[in-house]
Amino acid sequence: MRFERFDFPNGRGETLAGVLDLPEGAPRAFALYAHCFTCGKDVLAAVRIARALSARGIAVLRFDFTGLGGSGGDFADTNFSSNVQDLVAASAALAGKYAAPSLLVGHSLGGAAAIAAAHALSNIRAVATIAAPCDPDHVRKLLGDSLAAIEREGEAEVLLEGRRFRFRRQFLEDLARQPMEDHVAHLGKALLVMHAPRDETVGIENATAIFSRAKHPKSFVSLDLADHLLTNRRDAAYAAEVIAAWADRYLDGTAAPRGALLAEDVLPEGIVRVHETSVGRFQQEVRVGRHRLLADEPTATGGFDTGPDPYGYLLSALGACTSMTIRMYAERKKIPLVRTTVELRHSRIYAADCDDCETKDGMIDHIDRVIHLEGDLSEEQRAKLLEIADKCPVHRTLTSEIHIKTVMANG
Repeated sequence: MRFERFDFPNGRGETLAGVLDLPEGAPRAFALYAHCFTCGKDVLAAVRIARALSARGIAVLRFDFTGLGGSGGDFADTNFSSNVQDLVAASAALAGKYAAPSLLVGHSLGGAAAIAAAHALSNIRAVATIAAPCDPDHVRKLLGDSLAAIEREGEAEVLLEGRRFRFRRQFLEDLARQPMEDHVAHLGKALLVMHAPRDETVGIENATAIFSRAKHPKSFVSLDLADHLLTNRRDAAYAAEVIAAWADRYLDGTAAPRGALLAEDVLPEGIVRVHETSVGRFQQEVRVGRHRLLADEPTATGGFDTGPDPYGYLLSALGACTSMTIRMYAERKKIPLVRTTVELRHSRIYAADCDDCETKDGMIDHIDRVIHLEGDLSEEQRAKLLEIADKCPVHRTLTSEIHIKTVMANG
């Protein structure tokens, strides 16, 4: 999977910040993702679902609606209609650079916006909603005590999920004008409705209303115990798997990109390239030859946990090299080794606690490595394979003097 920053203008010329999640090869289809109310393109559900769909060959453009996240414009000037217009602008931008999207995925209010936008997009063949309200006016409930102030004063500041947003009366008036029933009844696209029965933010009755009004082809899938924002990774992964499988019959197959080819040249042997993806604070794309990996930090430290952290990769390198070296030796010596498993853990310990370390003061890095050997092996063979483990090239690199030269790239 690959990622690229994908910024584009909305209808008023303001720049919207987007990320295009790409599969390794040419996409078989393109999709747009509409995030939940006052969320953004980097909310966990959006990231996880887009990643899972791209892993199944569907390129996904997710972006911040006007006035949110990294996008330009003033949130107070936006409304449900402007969100729909942003989706139309995103479709045009995607069609201009690569190919028109054929799938729309919307979460919460973004689901309602996806249904509305589908009427203006002839290229859309299928729409999937997750925890969507049957009427955009449902948002009024989220405004709580501030609703009266907005209607009385014309605008008010509202605290939502720990963040403050300014709402104006025009936002409420726009919600009230939305012909959602007509949008659903005359959608003219395949529709997948996904909802959790215990959703406490948007009740399951909303899914019932949408599904009953929609015409075939339509499908409903329960998200069981999921919460409204799909904060559990398994729930997001399940939603993505279902969407990809369901949408497959409505997609074109391989969507030929316009302009530049999606596949990049393979890096020369021995070169590793790491660059920021602009997704969250820490996410990195790691390219090794033709392989593309993700590095990230756990959510507890501000990342999205979309890949191992740097020390995870360090331990992975040592573990893989250890297992490979043992395998090569066992084959050469005809030792009946069935399988090797290596478990590693990195920590920091006091140098004084290390009997065989040269450093005696302060803290030092420590790696615990446990090797499991399967097979009908003698104690002598096990001892020899354990000895060989310390001879793997990565082990030698980590335990020898290392010289790292850093320079600034030109330009």
